[in-house]
Amino acid sequence: MAAGFLEPLIADGAALAGGQAGWLGRVRANALAQLARDGMPVARSEAWKYTSLRALSQRPYQRGDSDATARSIDAGLLALPGVDGPRLVFVNGAFRADLSHIEPIDGLQLRTLSQVLESDADSLRGPLSRSFDDAADVFARLNTALAGDGPVIRVAAGRRDLPLVHLVLIGAAASTELAWHLRGIIEVGEGAALRVVEHHVGEAGQAHFGNLLTQIVVAAGGRLDLLQVQNSSESASLYRRSEALLEADAQLEMRSIEAGAAWLRHDLAVTLAGDRSRFVSRGVFALRGRQHADTRLDVRHAARDTACDIGWRGVADQRSRGVFHGAITVNPGADGSDAQLSNKNLLLSAQAEIDSQPVLEIYADEVKAAHGATVGQLDEQALFYLRSRGLSAQQARSLLTLAFCRIAFDSIENTALREHVDALLLERLPEQVEEFASEGASA
Repeated sequence: MAAGFLEPLIADGAALAGGQAGWLGRVRANALAQLARDGMPVARSEAWKYTSLRALSQRPYQRGDSDATARSIDAGLLALPGVDGPRLVFVNGAFRADLSHIEPIDGLQLRTLSQVLESDADSLRGPLSRSFDDAADVFARLNTALAGDGPVIRVAAGRRDLPLVHLVLIGAAASTELAWHLRGIIEVGEGAALRVVEHHVGEAGQAHFGNLLTQIVVAAGGRLDLLQVQNSSESASLYRRSEALLEADAQLEMRSIEAGAAWLRHDLAVTLAGDRSRFVSRGVFALRGRQHADTRLDVRHAARDTACDIGWRGVADQRSRGVFHGAITVNPGADGSDAQLSNKNLLLSAQAEIDSQPVLEIYADEVKAAHGATVGQLDEQALFYLRSRGLSAQQARSLLTLAFCRIAFDSIENTALREHVDALLLERLPEQVEEFASEGASA
């Protein structure tokens, strides 16, 4: 199975590792050795039970894009309403200084991985040396072996009231299908605050494979607000892994919308390592056609009086499939933890499928925890009421579906940005709903 996918990438990685001396070369070589030993996860792997890797593993992607720094990019791909601050842009995995907007801001460092590796590599030794010992973490290993660039965002201690940072990841058309690998680092200093928008877009028709691994550390008393808007080309494949470590009294709020990509996997791992740290996650996947999206959350309470509040919504239409796995673990000694997880899903077609797996493991006393999941259809009485008020069936279903999803984004204070997310969700809703409505009524 590895012949079409892993072998050419492993060969590229060996050349990259061979050209780098010291600890980074050893880290890359170790990741390559693990890949060569374990290959792709087998079908019985629990972590990949609901997401097949067969089709992906047979595609011979080429690593890198020699023309990425010169490709013409439509300015419309860069625009995001309500966002006009500093911007870092990557096209097919390559940094584009000409499209980026970076100006000196006291206490805010915006650089790229390649720049930091050249000037201060040892400052990245901790995150880049992260070991992935589970064979299921094949794409994280690939990222460790192959990522040559990515955003590095650092906030000095005590700095607040900083402008919103815009991170743009573009998939641009090329003569062949490419595989790109980016490593992102976000470090928020003690008592500091930062807002980031991670924006995935793509030109129509491009079918690249994107691999983004982002490592986040929020120091004591710090706060990070991260909005992820994923609207890649519907023929692309995308793997994302977001890892976060929160120290005492730190807060992380993540909001995610998954709308694009033909094949998507997002692994989100958060460790509440400091007392009273807090994690809030709101997300929506809105799927159509034959899209496949797999979201896997792993939240670990490792300190006292920590809290997580997770609320995800899923919508699947036509023959699409959504997967949600939400796991919360309360470690021994993490007394006083408050863990809440809710996952609600809508099926808009008789052929659509959503699999939901909430998991809760508690090994401490004095814990408040709850989790639940539902999969269903729109309420027929609500539809009838809206149609009695003059709305068409399509309008009624779109309005109810949008209201169902908006819980994830109502708290976005930036009005223009919130309205853009609403419009993106509306674009994902079905144009033809009568057939399924009649099927549901007859059933």
